[in-house]
Amino acid sequence: QVQLVESGGGLVQAGGSLRLSCAASGSFFSINTMGWYRQAPGKQRELVAKITSTGNTNSADSVKGRFTISRDNAKNTVYLQMDSTKPEDTAVYYCNAIVFMSRPTITSSPYTYWGQGTQVTVSS
Repeated sequence: QVQLVESGGGLVQAGGSLRLSCAASGSFFSINTMGWYRQAPGKQRELVAKITSTGNTNSADSVKGRFTISRDNAKNTVYLQMDSTKPEDTAVYYCNAIVFMSRPTITSSPYTYWGQGTQVTVSS
């Protein structure tokens, strides 16, 4: 089993910064991709940004140039630096991890895990 524990959410004024962290723990072989998703009230969950174990990143157009995703593989931790925040960034942010429980083979498949979510509120 894998646990993802998020921290760093809270209230920030528009234009301000927040840094989210998500640490993975448990028994597993490796973590492939880690990422952040968000869900605002009445909306579907959407990708914010994700990063592979080799450092390749992908982010939503709405956050490019403002949010930066990074990762510490030794600590199994992913970060989301949120700068120049906007009220429309208000949402519950969820950490996501694609995990191999054992050494990958041709027939093995990774598992997807989610954190419990952390609220980010940007006031105008």
